[in-house]
Amino acid sequence: MEGASERIVVESQAFRALLQSCGYELVTPVVDANGGGNLLPHNIEAFLDRLDEAGAEEVFILTDLEDELHVRTVRDRVAHQRVRFAFVAVKALEAWFLADTQAMNAWLKTDDFFEDTPEQTAEKPWERVKQVAAERGARGPGNKVAFAKKAVTHWGFSVEHSSAHPSCPSARELIEFLRSTG
Repeated sequence: MEGASERIVVESQAFRALLQSCGYELVTPVVDANGGGNLLPHNIEAFLDRLDEAGAEEVFILTDLEDELHVRTVRDRVAHQRVRFAFVAVKALEAWFLADTQAMNAWLKTDDFFEDTPEQTAEKPWERVKQVAAERGARGPGNKVAFAKKAVTHWGFSVEHSSAHPSCPSARELIEFLRSTG
């Protein structure tokens, strides 16, 4: 995983249930690379060694697009012979939070929130999350990690919900890949 928020999502009960339904099992601990640069091929060997020790049979990466223009560029940058597939959240994982209408409504204590284009926010999706809080008079989201924890444990966030959003193809790609290969 690129960072702590991704790790929280992947280690969640909802994600584990998704993996199990697709024939996969999550090997823990999930590796938090502490930034996308640490997923580059020359840095990933130490992580792969830890995954081997934990018994991982296949390795997947979840990283953010950030300011890159093309998903393929990010995938090429993190490509490694041991990595089966790299999932790229567009623009960042927080877009998936915006796409989960159910979780966002739970956080905002409303039933009318819908983000039209969560992967095409004017700035980074995290800035949009903060803007939504301000617009809705909700308590601020805090930091990214605290928000991810609450989204998963209190508001029912799931990648499956995000993948159902008509404008969140990166989450849908992850779900479709898992379902078609597991």
